[in-house]
Amino acid sequence: MDTKELLKKVRKIEIKTRRLSDNLFGGEYQSTFKGRGMTFSEVRQYQYGDDVRSIDWNVTARYNEPFVKVFEEERELTLMLLVDVSGSEMFGTKSQLKKEVITEISATLAFSALQNNDKVGLLLFSNQVELYIPPKKGKSHILRIIRELLEFSPLNKLTNINISLEFLSGILKKKSIVFILSDFMDDKYEKTLSIMAKKHDLTGIRVFDPKDESIPNLGLIQINDSETGEFKWINTQSSSVRKAYSNHYYKNVSFFENIFKKNGAGIISCRVDESYVKKLLNFFNSRG
Repeated sequence: MDTKELLKKVRKIEIKTRRLSDNLFGGEYQSTFKGRGMTFSEVRQYQYGDDVRSIDWNVTARYNEPFVKVFEEERELTLMLLVDVSGSEMFGTKSQLKKEVITEISATLAFSALQNNDKVGLLLFSNQVELYIPPKKGKSHILRIIRELLEFSPLNKLTNINISLEFLSGILKKKSIVFILSDFMDDKYEKTLSIMAKKHDLTGIRVFDPKDESIPNLGLIQINDSETGEFKWINTQSSSVRKAYSNHYYKNVSFFENIFKKNGAGIISCRVDESYVKKLLNFFNSRG
């Protein structure tokens, strides 16, 4: 992709997702994700209805009239986007690839965080950490994240969610908002996810294609595994073959849903031909 085409795509993503974050998700984001706690702001004179427990007795004694401590929420947060860039994200049988939907959702969340003056970081992973961009504020930083989501070419195509969680667990010291965006075709991340969910506000966004769920009866066909690169001939006329394909898919989906629920983490599942806008709004409203 040349520079001119890349900038054009970045601009297109920015216009679409920024409009969504400004008009729909800004307030929802802020009401859903609270600050880390309350921090002291100022002392003012006591007013009728103030909680007597907030009286500052030292200042009250000094001025011989009641004063109270005022606290405000420590609003600044860190949003971390963990994005799966393995081979299976390049699959799509509808109008968009899974990767393209994930990019739009990531950009929408990033601009929502920007609107609330929060830091945003990005971690791209396959079966290894492919790229880490430390959390930072600012529009230029968000546009860099979008460019990487559009342009980055991973060194590997396999999936290992556990690797990304271990890496993030080692570098995130304060409680953060963490979104994992993947098709979650993996089932070996339970222990690390449990640790992460205790420390951070964690949500999994599962993006999938209709053909991930089942394979049609097309007779004898050759398929290419997008993660291993291996070509195989399979007989889709066989009901047992089709059943095995679906069982593998639903096993991973069930694992994803059960592990996230068990650890109190958020869950969003979005098919590529569904509106991710509605999915995000429903999620924010259920949390607000």
